[in-house]
Amino acid sequence: MRTVKTSWKHIRRSPYQALAAVFIMTLTFLAISVFAFIVFGSSFIINHFESKPQVTGFFKNDATQANMDALQSQLNQSGFVSNIKFVSKKEALQIYKEQNKNDPLLLDLVTEDILPASVQVSAKTINELAPVAQVLKGSQYISEVIYQRDVVSMLTQWTNAIRIIGLALISVLSLVSIFIIMTIIGFKVSQKREEIEIMRLLSATNWYIRWPFILEGIFYGVAGTLIGWFAATATLWYATPYLESFLKSIPLLPVSPIFLLELLAAELIIAIVLGMLASSLAVLRYLK
Repeated sequence: MRTVKTSWKHIRRSPYQALAAVFIMTLTFLAISVFAFIVFGSSFIINHFESKPQVTGFFKNDATQANMDALQSQLNQSGFVSNIKFVSKKEALQIYKEQNKNDPLLLDLVTEDILPASVQVSAKTINELAPVAQVLKGSQYISEVIYQRDVVSMLTQWTNAIRIIGLALISVLSLVSIFIIMTIIGFKVSQKREEIEIMRLLSATNWYIRWPFILEGIFYGVAGTLIGWFAATATLWYATPYLESFLKSIPLLPVSPIFLLELLAAELIIAIVLGMLASSLAVLRYLK
C-alpha cells in the first residue's frame, strides 16, 4: 500500500511529465487498436469471399435470351457450377436504385439502358473460379468478367501492406514510449538520489526502492491503453452505420464486444510489460 501511495505522489508532483508519458502511450495503443480493427476486418472480408466463390459476367447489349440460355447450358456442363443467377437490365436498375436511394442526383443520371444485364455464377470452391471465368470470357456475348479471386488477391495485397506499415508504426511508437518513460522516471530517480541513499543506509532492499518507480511506469501504460482503446472503439461505433452501408452484404459489423474486450485485455498485458520494462531500465541505469 505504501508503494502505491509513493508512486501516486511521484505522479502528482510532476503532472506535465505524467501527461506526456500517458499521451505517447495513448498514441501507441490507439495505433495498435486501429491496426487490430483493420487486420481483423480485412481477414474477415477475405474469408467471406473465399466461402462464397462467385464470378460475375456482364452481357453486351446485343445479347439475347437465347444467347443467355446457351451460356447457362455451357456453364452447367463445365461441372464447376453450384448456382447460376441472371440479372436483367430492369433488375440491375432496381439494385442500383436501392444502393443509391439516398442520392437523387445519381438516380437521375442512370437509366435501364445504361446498365448491362449480367450473370452471377457460384462455383463449388474458390479454386474453380478461374475455369468458370474462362468459360465466361470465352463467350462472345460477355463484355467483362469479375470474380472473387481478383478481389481476394487485391485484399490480401492491401492487408499485407497494412500489416507491414502498422507493425513499423507500432514498433516506432513503442520504442518512443519506452524512451520517454525511461527519461521521465530516470529524471525522478536522479532527483531522489539523496533520499535513496538514506533508504539504503536504513537497510531498504533494492526492490523496495524500485517498486514505486515500476508501478509508476505501469500506471502510464495502463492509462494510455484505456484512453487509446476507448478512443478507437468509440470511433468504430460511431462509424459502424456508415461502414455497414458500404460493406452491404458482408456481415462484418457490428464488431463483437467479446473481441473488443479480448483486444483490451491483450493491450493491457502489453502496456504492463512496456511500462515495467521502461521503468526497470531507468531504475537499473540510475541505481547501479
